[in-house]
Amino acid sequence: MELNSVLLWVALISFLSFGAIYLIALELRRREEKRAEKLGISAAAVEAELGIASRLKAASSSLLLRSYALAMKFAPLRLYVLKVRSRIALLRSSDELILRQQTMQLVYLLLSISGLAVSLLTLIHPSVLFFITTLITVVVIHNLILEGYVARWEKKLLQQMLQWFSAVRHAYHSHEMVADAIDEANETSGEEIARHGGRIYEALISAEPDKELDQYYETAPNRFLRGFAAISRLIMEYGDRKDEQAGSLYLRGISSLAEEIQLELIRRNKLDYLLKGLSLIALIPIFFTKPIELWARSNFPLMDRFYLSKLGIAIHITLFIIILLSYILLQKLRSEEATAYRASTEKAIWEAKAYRWKVVRAAVSWFSPAPGTLRYDHLAELLKQTNQMLRVELLQVRRLALFLGCLLIAVSAITWAHWKSKVWIIAEPPASYVFLGTLSKEEKDAAREMAELDRQVLRSAGMSASTDQATVAASIATTAQDLGIELNKEQAATIQRIMDKLERYQTEYWKWWELLLALLIAIAGYYGPLWTLQFQRRLRLTDMRHEVYQFQTMILILRDFERISVEVILEWLYSYAVIFKVPLEKCLAHYDAGAEAALHGLRNEIALEEFQRLVEHLIQAEEKIAVRKAFDDLQSEMGFHFERRRLDYEKDLDMKAELGRMIGFLPMYSLIFAYLVIPLIWMSFKQMDVYFQQIQNL
Repeated sequence: MELNSVLLWVALISFLSFGAIYLIALELRRREEKRAEKLGISAAAVEAELGIASRLKAASSSLLLRSYALAMKFAPLRLYVLKVRSRIALLRSSDELILRQQTMQLVYLLLSISGLAVSLLTLIHPSVLFFITTLITVVVIHNLILEGYVARWEKKLLQQMLQWFSAVRHAYHSHEMVADAIDEANETSGEEIARHGGRIYEALISAEPDKELDQYYETAPNRFLRGFAAISRLIMEYGDRKDEQAGSLYLRGISSLAEEIQLELIRRNKLDYLLKGLSLIALIPIFFTKPIELWARSNFPLMDRFYLSKLGIAIHITLFIIILLSYILLQKLRSEEATAYRASTEKAIWEAKAYRWKVVRAAVSWFSPAPGTLRYDHLAELLKQTNQMLRVELLQVRRLALFLGCLLIAVSAITWAHWKSKVWIIAEPPASYVFLGTLSKEEKDAAREMAELDRQVLRSAGMSASTDQATVAASIATTAQDLGIELNKEQAATIQRIMDKLERYQTEYWKWWELLLALLIAIAGYYGPLWTLQFQRRLRLTDMRHEVYQFQTMILILRDFERISVEVILEWLYSYAVIFKVPLEKCLAHYDAGAEAALHGLRNEIALEEFQRLVEHLIQAEEKIAVRKAFDDLQSEMGFHFERRRLDYEKDLDMKAELGRMIGFLPMYSLIFAYLVIPLIWMSFKQMDVYFQQIQNL
């Protein structure tokens, strides 16, 4: 048995074993939980009875913790493990040991799936180009699987929050104590939401609740939990107010958050339904490129000349890029990045290290705008608006690095395509032996002999453009005699074929348009970070509107308290804010010097219409108008904004559904048209040329 077959069977058995172990573990866990429910005992008691299961669990926990410790000692693996940990830490916040175990479980699962996929596909189609294509694809899919895993946990957390809010409402009706209601609701809620509820409860009853809540705001997984924590703190600070018609302020705030969560869940569920299956449809063509190529080359031998040429390689790479971009765009359509804004704490480590070099600083100063210029201020403002912890100089370091990287990749790809074409020109069989259908054994042997004759003649001629037909004819005669080949009438056709190969070989050099293409790719890489920042700034519009709506909910509670002031309202908004934190901080800093001037500056700094209208109400309240009167229309305004957002969500879903269908089927259409139809048309024209030449030689 060949080595490839052995490795294929080993990989297949490993995959089946991994799946069986995973299913058995799930079944054992389900039975343990079911048994615990029937007997009315805790899970710890069940594990105490099952000695073997307890020892296996302890051994696996120890293995995961040791693996985490070892991973922290190796730089590349440490970065990867910390990336996975940072993605799940916010949603599955628990003690350090459990978090490490959960991180390593996910790391092992992702690496196993990725490694197995690369191994299987490479064994099926052992090709360097296919291996690189598969590797890049698996890396991209690997990251998207991680994001999808986090998205599922976010959705589960939202569903648990609805039940948790109901439990808080019920407990608050019983004893009207915010902290006690949260603590009681945690006891009957799901594990994930109970962890966050416990953190909110501990922050509210601590000696410094404001400080503890500020720390929680930075790590809260979504804006709804931040809003609930802020509302709970408000009620504990000022007490609840009850209206005969509207009811409790606290319960009204919880109802508002519950409506927001329900709208978000409906949007996510509908989006998942509309885009269901499209990601798989977009990804499948990448695994059919090689089978289609093998089928075409085996049934139409002339197709070898197409698929191994520069045009065939360019179409293959273009098709791969289309498939990859389509899959990424579909995942972005399904992702929740537009509503997942949080304060960034990442720093540009490698850019800062590179900027220390004198050569890099000189290059950055050459390409960067001078400080104080309009372009420099525009870049600085763009970085500030997207919350990037970068200086303009470090952004230029990143852009220059991408420029050089894309240029190197483009130059390498074009150079490799020329080299591959030269190799194929020397080894390609004569076109006169290529017909429709599969070649017979005699035809294959004859084509192989003539290809070997061409290769030796071309090598002996030195592949020089100055070689004439007489030299080629003499070399053909000598080589044919050495190989034992009788040419007879085919000598003239052989000379013409070799001269044609020699001419095509000499044209395999860099063209001006190839250099232009490489420069365009490098320029696209240079402007890529800038386009990304501009796209992120557009996405933040949704987050800004969400935060303004939460501000309105807080003000709706604050306005009913006696002797509430605009400055106190601004302080509460600042403690909760994420996107508007910096403008609010600036406003509070200048408030003592002039309240109206500070508020006017706050209104002019933010261009969002909803935020400007909110600040105008604050300005009216500062002008000796009661806060309650200044915000007397806030309830109806919030209802209007809620309905408008609901309609915006519907239009956004329709647009994403239409766009998703176009993107999802684009790779399939490209595969059929670019990788099968175009080669067949090309082959038809080439075959007609062969027939005409044969007719002329009769």
